[in-house]
Amino acid sequence: MTELPYQDLGFAKVDHHRVIRTGFPEVVFGLGKTPEQIAKLASALLEQSDTLLVTKTTVEAHLAAIESVPDAIFNETAKMITVDRRKDVELTPGVVVVSGGTSDLPIATEAAITAEIMGCQVERVIDVGVAGIHRLFAQMPTINEAKVIVAVAGMEGALPSVVGGLVKVPVIAVPTSIGYGASFEGLAALLAMLNSCAAGVSVVNIDNGFGAGYMAAMIVLGQHPSPNS
Repeated sequence: MTELPYQDLGFAKVDHHRVIRTGFPEVVFGLGKTPEQIAKLASALLEQSDTLLVTKTTVEAHLAAIESVPDAIFNETAKMITVDRRKDVELTPGVVVVSGGTSDLPIATEAAITAEIMGCQVERVIDVGVAGIHRLFAQMPTINEAKVIVAVAGMEGALPSVVGGLVKVPVIAVPTSIGYGASFEGLAALLAMLNSCAAGVSVVNIDNGFGAGYMAAMIVLGQHPSPNS
């Protein structure tokens, strides 16, 4: 497979072929990378792509990136850097992101931004956790319009099971690391979601809003996304 294109930056090998294989460019996982490394990766990826997505990153990385990528946008809540240079993109509706509490917003926002840059219109339903379940019921008209639901929750992680028992579409459950000591930084929520008795619920890893948003977009689009076409 050595004939497939990638760009060697020394500290990283940029996979320019990924968009051809999967329909979406390489996404940069920012955690552990220096601002300078992220800036160089952003510039390299945008040489052959109209979109950029950097997850789990910092404002310092954004400041480094905008020196060469002035249109880079930083979302403080999700800790993401995005660039979208596509023209007249028509977003496909169908993704609804539901979050248990305001504390889950960083991961819920990560999921929503991911699905949006992949070409989906996203509806966001915030702070409808099971402690006040009537708030969820009040949002059912919006939720029932979904083709796929991303349900984000910490603590005991009960929200996806409740949502899964109310809808006829796939539910992607995202456990967050929000909770008191016995939540074990999201492990309790993860295990609760894995043990859901509601059919149609699948689970991604703790705090993996990106993975949930990506999967939701693939379900709604019905095929691999193609942001550069």
